[in-house]
Amino acid sequence: MKTKKKKGSGLSLKGLSILSFCVIITVWCVVTYGGFVDKIFMPSPTAVIHSLVDMAKDGSLWEHCYVSTKRVMIGWIWSAVIALPVGMLMAGSKKFSAIIQPVIEFARYLPVVALVPLTLLYLGIDEEQKYVIIWLGTFFQLVLMVCDTVSGVDRNMINAAKTLGASKFQVYKEVIFPASLPGLMDDFRLTIGWAWTYLVVAEMVAASAGLGYIILKSQRFLATDVIFAGLIMIGLIGLVTDFLLRALTKLVVPWHERLGD
Repeated sequence: MKTKKKKGSGLSLKGLSILSFCVIITVWCVVTYGGFVDKIFMPSPTAVIHSLVDMAKDGSLWEHCYVSTKRVMIGWIWSAVIALPVGMLMAGSKKFSAIIQPVIEFARYLPVVALVPLTLLYLGIDEEQKYVIIWLGTFFQLVLMVCDTVSGVDRNMINAAKTLGASKFQVYKEVIFPASLPGLMDDFRLTIGWAWTYLVVAEMVAASAGLGYIILKSQRFLATDVIFAGLIMIGLIGLVTDFLLRALTKLVVPWHERLGD
């Protein structure tokens, strides 16, 4: 028997979420304004806000945010579009899995940073090189996550569809994909977070714009206020993308309930 949620419970959870950020900001203020840490190592909130305002006024902040968001989304979409069918085929075909899984397992342990020189050699310094770096950082893990999610579909559902005369394509379309969709949405949400972590790697060479670019550029001049500003913007955009994917999950699979929801 389901119990109705209290109206105040949602507000209290939001309050706890806000409180956690308030505690972090308070500690930051105490440490910096109290002079416990040199401003070279940790700038004050005021200095970071000034940097954000200055970049917002000259328009560079919005340009960097747009460029980085575009790179992350394109690289991650490439990853999702390719990983979804590959992972589903791995889960449904032992022969295909035997061929492709050892390659995926090997490649996912390769450090993406070490592959930057090769991507520059093969692709040059254009935008495609940035997309590929983000693709490399997310694709191989996402393939295995999709395979694991699809493998968890109830076998009885698949056998029932086959008994009713469904073709292999219909089994994938009408049974496997809908049954695994809630888990797939979680896989997508996790890997888009990883895509943001590879942004700085993608923008570390031959970039002239982007949040990762300004972080690396500011590092040379010990401009930690700008570094913090870039990190905060990455975190905020990442939170927005995570919120949007959570909302999309509830829209696409409204029947799915998770522990704690």
